[in-house]
Amino acid sequence: MSFHLETIPNRNSRPTILIRKAWREDGRLRKKTLANLTQLPPHIVDGIRGLFEGGVAIARPEDVFAIRRSLPHGHVAAVLGTLRRIGMVRVLHRVPGRMRDLAVAAVVARVVDPASKLATARAL
Repeated sequence: MSFHLETIPNRNSRPTILIRKAWREDGRLRKKTLANLTQLPPHIVDGIRGLFEGGVAIARPEDVFAIRRSLPHGHVAAVLGTLRRIGMVRVLHRVPGRMRDLAVAAVVARVVDPASKLATARAL
């Protein structure tokens, strides 16, 4: 006997998500629906699916994980917010993209921690 999540597609509405129990009886596969999870948010359904696939539920992450170090980021957020407010980000390039993000990161890095261009490029 096994428990699993089954997703049943519907034509005009979202798929139905069911918890089912399956077993063999006289050579035939039998199924019984135990619960309907359709109304639950997707992240909860994904968590339940992970449990059925052998995952482990953690009630309190603090009991399992220990913070070894924490890096401050407020100054970086302040510089980035100022750059966005004065329009410097759009001056670098109008269309968002990887190159614009790297250029903004280089400017923020030079303001937060002044160093040579080579040192900044190596840090990024």
